[in-house]
Amino acid sequence: MRACRSRKSNSDDNSGSALHRPPLVNFGTKDNSRVYKSGQRGIEECLKLSWIHILGPNCWPAVVIAAGLLLAGVIGLFHAWCVYSIHENLLWFSHLKEVEREISFRTECGLYYSYYKQMLKAPTIQQGLYELTHDNTTESKRTINILQRMNIYQEVFLSILYRILPIQTYLEPIYFYIYTVFALQTVYVIALFITSWLLSDSWLAGALSGVWYILNRVDTTRVEFTISLRENWSIPFFALQVAAITCYLRPKLKPIHQRVVLWLVFVSTFCFCLTWQFNQFVLLVQALIIYTLDCLDFLTAEQVVSLYLMQVSSLLLVWLLQFCNSMILGSLVLSFIVSALFIKHFQTGLKMGGFVIRVGKLALHTLLVLALTFTINYSAKKVLQLKSDEHIFKFIKAKFGFGATRDFDASLYLCEEAFGLLPLDTFERLAGTVLLYPYLCTLSVLFILLLLVALSNLSLNGLGQASGEKEDRTFKMRPDVAYNLMHTVFFGLLAFSTMRMKYLWTGHMCTIAAFGVCGKEVWALYLRVLHCNTKTAMRLIRYSVPIVILAFLYYKFWPRLMEEISELREFYDPDTVELMEWIRLKTPKRAVFAGSMQLLAGIKLCTGRVLTNHPHYEDQALRERTRQFHGVRMTRARVPIVDLKIKCLEGTFSVSLWREAALTELFVGDEVLITHLRPCVQETGTGKFHSSNYTTVEIAEGQMQETVVEVIGVSNVNHTCHFLGSDSQVYVVPQIVFAGNPDDLIARLPLHLSLKHVNRRVFQISEVSE
Repeated sequence: MRACRSRKSNSDDNSGSALHRPPLVNFGTKDNSRVYKSGQRGIEECLKLSWIHILGPNCWPAVVIAAGLLLAGVIGLFHAWCVYSIHENLLWFSHLKEVEREISFRTECGLYYSYYKQMLKAPTIQQGLYELTHDNTTESKRTINILQRMNIYQEVFLSILYRILPIQTYLEPIYFYIYTVFALQTVYVIALFITSWLLSDSWLAGALSGVWYILNRVDTTRVEFTISLRENWSIPFFALQVAAITCYLRPKLKPIHQRVVLWLVFVSTFCFCLTWQFNQFVLLVQALIIYTLDCLDFLTAEQVVSLYLMQVSSLLLVWLLQFCNSMILGSLVLSFIVSALFIKHFQTGLKMGGFVIRVGKLALHTLLVLALTFTINYSAKKVLQLKSDEHIFKFIKAKFGFGATRDFDASLYLCEEAFGLLPLDTFERLAGTVLLYPYLCTLSVLFILLLLVALSNLSLNGLGQASGEKEDRTFKMRPDVAYNLMHTVFFGLLAFSTMRMKYLWTGHMCTIAAFGVCGKEVWALYLRVLHCNTKTAMRLIRYSVPIVILAFLYYKFWPRLMEEISELREFYDPDTVELMEWIRLKTPKRAVFAGSMQLLAGIKLCTGRVLTNHPHYEDQALRERTRQFHGVRMTRARVPIVDLKIKCLEGTFSVSLWREAALTELFVGDEVLITHLRPCVQETGTGKFHSSNYTTVEIAEGQMQETVVEVIGVSNVNHTCHFLGSDSQVYVVPQIVFAGNPDDLIARLPLHLSLKHVNRRVFQISEVSE
C-alpha cells in the first residue's frame, strides 16, 4: 500500500510540473518493447511522436497540411512555368510587335481579348462598361450587350484590376493577362493534388497526379497556344469544385467543416459558370452523377440537396450578372434539378422494400423525373421564346444519328475536328506515360466494387451505407470515392463522344490513376486475393510503387521535357500582319468585314472594325443572319460553299467562297472587296478563284436611299421577304425588318410602300397613302 501511495504521489508531482515543462512521451502502451515488435510501423510511430514531442500534439496535423500544400504549390508553379516557357519559346513572344502578339490569339481567343483591350482603352471604367453593354462593332447594324451575350467577366475583372494596381509602369497589359491565365494552371494542379490526397491520404498520390498532368500536357491542356479560350479560365475552377465536393463527401466530417466546404463548392461552381458558356451542359452531367449516387444510396438526402442547391444558386447568380440571360433559365440542368427535388420530396418510400421492389421504384422514379424535366424545359423555352441553344441539341441529335445531318447548324459543328470522336492515338500517348494502365486497373476494380456495393445497398430495405449503417459488411465504398468514380466514367463517355471535352476528363484521369496506385482500397483487394493483406505489406506497396513510377517518369521524360521547353521557334505570319496594317490604315473606322471566324476575331482585335458575324454562336438571331445567304450549298463533307460571279472593270470572274467566307450575306448589286483568293484552272480550261484561310469579304457601305415603290409581288426566300416592284427591281427585306406573314401582304397587292434601302437592301418600311 505504501508503494502505491508513493507512485501516486510521483504521478501528482509530474502532473503538476507539466505546466512548466513539456510532457514526457511514452512510446508504448504497457512497455516500450511494443515499439520494437511492430517493426517499420513502430519506427514511424517513434519518429512521428518525436515530432509531436517537439511541436506539440496540436501542431502535427497543421505541419502535415502545410507541407502538403507547399509541395502542391511547387508542382503547380512548375507547371505554370513550363507552359509559360513553351509559349514564349514557341512564338518568341517577348520580341514580337504588338500587332503580332495580338494575331497570335487564334480563333475566338482574339475576340475575347479584344474586350479586355477595349476596357483598358476606355477613359473610365464606367465608360468601358457602357461600351460593352451597348456594343455596335461586334455585329454590324446591331447593338448588343456583350456582358449578356458572352462570358467575358474575367476580362472585365482583369482590366479593372490592372487599372487599380500600381503595375502599369513595369508590366504590359498583355503580360498581366497571360500571367493570370498561367497562374490559374497552378490552381488547377493544386486542385488535382488535393483531390488525390483526400482520396488516398497520401502526398505521393498528389505528386503523382501533378506529374502525370504535366507529362500528358498534349491531352490535358492547350493553354499555351489558346490562352484566352473560355475553358482555360473555367476548368481550374471546376477542378477546385471537384476537390471541394470530395472533401464534403468524406465520412465523419464535422458540421462546421461541412459548411465551410459547401461555401467553397458554391464559390468554385459560381466562378466556373461565370467563365464558360457551356457551364450548363457540364453541370447537367454532374447533376446526373449526383442523381445516380442518390438512387444507389451512396449519398445522404442532406448531401444531395446541398449539392443541388449549390448548382442552382450559382446558375441563378450568373443569370443575374448576365442581365437575365434567358439561356440559363431555359437550361436543361435547372429543369432536371427542380424535377429531381420535386419528385424526391413526394416519393418518401423510394428507398424502402426488397431488391425487386426498389429497382421498380427507381425505374418509375427515373421516368417521372425525366418526363417532368422535359415538360418544364419545353414550357420554359416556350414562355421565354428561347432558341439560343437549339443548335447544340441539333448537333447532338445529328452526331448520334437522330437528326438531319444536312442541317446547317449541326453541319457547322460536325465539320470541325474538335467536335468529332476522340482519336485512338490519344490512348497511345497516355499509355506512353504509364498513366493509362493504372487508370484502367483502378477503374475496372472500383467499378466492379461499386456495382457490388450498389446491389448490397438496394437489398438492405433502406439501410444502405448512406443511412449511417455501422454493421460490418463485405463490400464498402466511401461516398467520396464513389463520386469520383462516377465522375470519371460520365466525363470519360463525354470525352469519347466529343474530342473537345476530353480536357474535362484527362485531368481527373490523373487523379484516379494516382489514387489507384497510392490508395488503400484497390491494393487491399489485390492483397486479399493473394492472401497477404497485412499492414506491413500494404505500407510497403503503397509507398514503393509510386516512388518507382516517379523515378521512371523522371528518368524517361525529364530530359525530353527540358528539351521541349528549351526548343526555340518564332512567330512568322507577314501576310496577316500586312493585311491588318492595311485594314487599319486604308479603311474607314466603320467599315464592315466578313470572312472566316478566325480572321474576323483578329480584325476585331487589331483594328477595331465592324464584323458581320463572329465565332460566338450562342445566339439564335446571329445564326439566322448567318443562314440568310444566297446560293450556298453543302458538300458531302458538310462544308458550305457559295459560287459567285464577280464583275470587275470590264471582266466577269467565277469565285467560290468556302467555309466561313461563304456565310457572308451578299446580294446582287453589292459592291464588295474580296482579298486573298487562290487562282486555279478547271478541267474545262477556264479559270476560277477559290477562297483561302485568309480570305476576307468587305461589303462597301452605299448611300441610304428612300424610294416609293409599287409592290406587285411578294415572295419568301430563306426566311427573307423579296418585294418585286413595278419597275422589275427586287428589294430584299430581312426578317429583322419584316417578320410578319407574307400572305397578308399578297392579299393586299398592289402596295405602295416607301422603302429606305442601300443597294435595294431594305432597312425601313412605311406605307404610302394613296
